[in-house]
Amino acid sequence: MVFWVFGYGSLVWNPGFEYDEKMIGCIKNYRRVFDLACIDHRGTPEHPARTCTLEYKEGAVCWGAVYCVRGGEEKERLAMAYLENRECEYDEKTTVDFFKEGDDEPTLTGVMVFTSTPDKISNKYYLGPAPLEDMARQIATAFGPCGNNRDYIFLLEKAMFDIGHEDDMVIELANEVRKVLGITGLGIPKENTSATTRLTGPSLKPKSPMSPHKLIRLPGAIAMDS
Repeated sequence: MVFWVFGYGSLVWNPGFEYDEKMIGCIKNYRRVFDLACIDHRGTPEHPARTCTLEYKEGAVCWGAVYCVRGGEEKERLAMAYLENRECEYDEKTTVDFFKEGDDEPTLTGVMVFTSTPDKISNKYYLGPAPLEDMARQIATAFGPCGNNRDYIFLLEKAMFDIGHEDDMVIELANEVRKVLGITGLGIPKENTSATTRLTGPSLKPKSPMSPHKLIRLPGAIAMDS
């Protein structure tokens, strides 16, 4: 028994489950967007956080980390149960090809990735796109039982830097959140409180800045850090 799962959000820096192998690489024709609500970890139903999901876009490339779980049905079942609970606000599982850097042919096929239907009617957690300033205001002010939404964007920014594949959208949004908060440094937490490991790595140089708006009301779910 073996399965592979691709992480493009907090799974990049905090997988949270037992795995046997990890590789850095990308999937194609998808890009990271901050269009999904989180209402039970870094947000609440009254003030949902914004976390990332994937949007199909021809020619796009999304970098992240792929994890392998092998070693028997029970181990796979436990990992899948953990992931389905953690990623419960994602309503789809998509299979994709995974590419290591420099490879024209897929390194892996049939890799699972959690995605969300881009439709507010069929998917109650889908927020849809918004102006950068509005997303930044929401991320800067949302918090939940497990932490602040701002930490999510700053840790994702650092994680992409650490794997050598910065995401311009993440950097731009993180800088706009800093502007809303009046932060002159990076704003990265010294410790990842949702894991037990201390974060280390080279420091970033912020690129550009950006400005503010309102939050959306949603009903329930039970997620970990997505």
